[in-house]
Parts: sequence; structure tokens; C-alpha cells
Amino acid sequence: MAKRRLPAEWEHHQCCWLAFPSDRDLWEDQLEGAQQEFLALAKTIGVSERLEILVKQKKDEEVVLRHLSDCQVRCHFIPYGDIWLRDTAPLFMKDETGHDYAIHFAWNGWGGKYNLEYDDRVSQAIIDLLQIESLYFNWVLEGGAIEVDGEGTCLTTKQCLLNPNRGLSSDQYQVEDALRSALGVTKILWLDRGLLNDHTDGHIDTIARFVAPGKVLCMEAMRCDDPNSEVLTEIAATLANYRDAQGRSLEIIPIPSPGLVLDHHREIMPASYLNFYISNQTVIVPTYDAPWDEDAIKLISQCFPYRNTIGLSAKSILTGGGAFHCITKQQ
Repeated sequence: MAKRRLPAEWEHHQCCWLAFPSDRDLWEDQLEGAQQEFLALAKTIGVSERLEILVKQKKDEEVVLRHLSDCQVRCHFIPYGDIWLRDTAPLFMKDETGHDYAIHFAWNGWGGKYNLEYDDRVSQAIIDLLQIESLYFNWVLEGGAIEVDGEGTCLTTKQCLLNPNRGLSSDQYQVEDALRSALGVTKILWLDRGLLNDHTDGHIDTIARFVAPGKVLCMEAMRCDDPNSEVLTEIAATLANYRDAQGRSLEIIPIPSPGLVLDHHREIMPASYLNFYISNQTVIVPTYDAPWDEDAIKLISQCFPYRNTIGLSAKSILTGGGAFHCITKQQ
């Protein structure tokens, strides 16, 4: 196979894969809110991308098609455990000739925390549906654990990829070799850890995001009661010392942290404005009714002058553990 490359998220998408939240046992009293937030997100993405949406039952398909009637949307009765397709769907790659194919990995429910039926089969089912060429790697890698610039640089965290519960290796150099082989990257930049109460063990897509080659967004605490104040300071300092695969010093762009965001049980949630999705026309930022929602949207918009940037509520979806980037997978 020709040399492969994982495109940056701001490159053109054919479509976006999502899965409709419908399991009352998982979402409890947040189900309706999560569904409303899902549909608002999907409608915004659907302005410029075809939507490929997994559904579990006919009534869910009817809801999706009714609310997204202005979009180009296809529903698929592919079984899935929950909606976190960033981690359970395949990664869509290109080779040096522009040929599309997919890669996918072993699955263990974020280190054995949430092993829901069918989640380990979602990637293969999507690949079979598309009849696309693919490669399988028999080690665990979730899509939210990596962030690439499309030019050879990959950001990730030690807390996740060197974690014994992922089972690849605790040896950083062995993990780097595996990432280079699978993703076609040439340089891996490591952060130590992620947000408090993040059950993914520090996924990168809540703490640092490329917005262009050589440019990385991170967050800073606005108040002393921010539960992530120390780790956010640490992240910014680490990034400031890095160069990317092309030898550029990273330009670090700070935005506010949402600060202390609590769920209905008064538990701290891993809220992040960085869990945005970059669609072909719009950057969609998750908001949490926090004081810095509008400031974060404005600062992110300055990084994407050729796209619209909007904020949409994600607080119900966040009760499940993630936000917009976690439930989307661009192709």
C-alpha cells in the first residue's frame, strides 16, 4: 500500500458519521436533552456535509429524518453500544495518490470501563457498508486520543496511550513506532494528562487542538475554582517547548476554560470548549451555560476566518462523558 496520511480535520469532508442517542438505560433523564443537542449539531453539520447516522430502531430513523429534512442524510441500522463514534468508528485515511481507505483498531471500552455490546464491531460494520479498503491493527487506539495537523505531527497524552489499561505498551518509543506505522505521522508530541473526571484517561481532543499547521489551541483557567487550573497551566507550558514535524515552533493560542461545570448529581464534568467539530463550513463549539461561552466562541472564530463559528449547547451530551468532537467522525 502506498504511503498513508491521516488528513487534518479542516480538510474537505465527504460526510460525517454520527449515532443517535436512544438508550434510556444509558442516558436516563438526560436522553431528551441529548437528543435535542444531537439534532441541533447534526443540522448544522448537514448544511455542508452529508450525514451518515446510525440508528437502533425505526422510530429513531423517523425522528432523525423528520428533524433533518433539509439535510442530505442516510440512516443505517448498524448496531452500536453508545454514540461515541470518534472512538468506535474507523479512521479515514488517504494515500499519496489521494486514494481513500480506512484503518481500525482493537476496542476495550476505554480501558475496560464501558464495554458496551456492539461497540467493538462498529468500525468493521461501517467498513463493510462502504466496501472500502481497510487495515486492522490489533492494539487499542481511540480516535479522540490523537490530534493531527495533516503534515506529519500527532499530539497525544501519556495518561491515555501509555496507560496499562490500553495494553499496547508502557514504553513511549514503542508506542511512537506504532503510531508512525498506523497513522503515517513522523513526529509525536506528548502531553502528560487530561481533564479531571475524564473517563477516557486524558483524550487529547479536550485539551489541545490544531487549528492550522503550527497552531494549537489550549485552555486557561479564568478563576481559582477551576478544577483543571494546574493541568491547563502545565499543558500550555509543555506545548510552548515543542516543534512540529516540519520544524516549526508551535504557536500556542489560549482560550478560556469553561471552569467548574457540574452535572445534576453535583459531580465535576470534563467540560471543554476544545471539543469542537470542524465541518466544511462551520466550526461548532460546545457550550455549557458557563460565563466564558461567548468569549471562547469569539476566540475560536478568529482561528477559522473562512468558516462560520457558532456555539451550541452540549451540557446534556456531556453527562455521557464527552461533547461534539466525541460523537462525530469525519470521512
